[in-house]
Amino acid sequence: MLDESLLDTPDALEEADRRGLLRGAAEAGARVRTAVRLATEAGIPDLRPDGRPRAVLVAGPGIASAGVADLLGSLVGSGCPVTRLHSTGVAPAAGALRWELPGWAGSLDLLLVATPDGGEPGLGLLVDQAYRRGCTVVAVAPAGTPVTEAVDGAHGLCVPMATAPYDQDEPVAAASPGILWALLTPLLVLLDRTGLITAPPDTLQQIADRLDQVAERCGPAVATYGNPAKTLAGELAETLPLIWTEGSGAGPVGRRFAAALAELAGRPALAAQLPEALASHMALLSGALAAGADPDDFFRDRVEEPAALHARVVLLRDRPTGGLSAAPAARELALGHDAAISELEPEEGGDLQALAELIAVTDFAAVYLALASRA
Repeated sequence: MLDESLLDTPDALEEADRRGLLRGAAEAGARVRTAVRLATEAGIPDLRPDGRPRAVLVAGPGIASAGVADLLGSLVGSGCPVTRLHSTGVAPAAGALRWELPGWAGSLDLLLVATPDGGEPGLGLLVDQAYRRGCTVVAVAPAGTPVTEAVDGAHGLCVPMATAPYDQDEPVAAASPGILWALLTPLLVLLDRTGLITAPPDTLQQIADRLDQVAERCGPAVATYGNPAKTLAGELAETLPLIWTEGSGAGPVGRRFAAALAELAGRPALAAQLPEALASHMALLSGALAAGADPDDFFRDRVEEPAALHARVVLLRDRPTGGLSAAPAARELALGHDAAISELEPEEGGDLQALAELIAVTDFAAVYLALASRA
């Protein structure tokens, strides 16, 4: 059950936030600025790449590296294939994970290692393998860890991950808002130098500014009625969110939101891109999870029994889109089945700014849902 009163009690939210999730969300803009500085000190802006890589490979543990790979793949688009190397192992513990390069990887390819831990022996082995194959290796990891030592030994480039003192107070969740930007930002600087994306310093500053603006709008001191993240968290209570995305950038945001709801708030969610979502999720709107699927709802003892779980559509669009759009059909399908619908659309700005805004609002919403439901 969601404790809605807690959402409008900043002191209670702070007390419940033992993992520093709200601070991580609020300081996302500062993480971007720190990460840009660390990337500059590591020498990335001075690189003179000899052409574009044939392929970009991304390796790292859990949701953090998955989100980085997904976002980079969306931003690079058709300019270069971006492939995430999935880990194998008997457990998610750092010492048990292993990664393997595909058989075709070689001197024309770029390996990006992104880890908030840095203690994974499997990543060190992967770096050694990449060195023997002639791959260029760049890593973002905490300074002084085995991964950075392996990259140094392979004559690769290391960028220290932007961290905060409270990161060490509690185990850091891979979906923690601060982790994504600490890992992603240096890689944006790098891929800008290779010509795969456009992310000059002024654009990164605009991203940081947009993240600060979202933190002001979605912070714990802002009441629910004027706070889009708290409002969304309240709307998703006791529902199965069906996260429908439109636009190339919104897809990774929706998948990250679903992963964050699971890891931080312990809530299941399904993400799909429009227009395919209209077909793949239609049965969820008319089956056991439909708004009117509980015939005994009128007679329910609402004190002793939990409310029936119903599907709720969350429509994410990465920017106002002109021309063809599946959003009207999505609204018609949801409302035609009496399913509630929430919509998020960023303010005007560049692609990366719109992406940053959607990530920030959904990050705050996942955190509020986690705190108010005591996840």
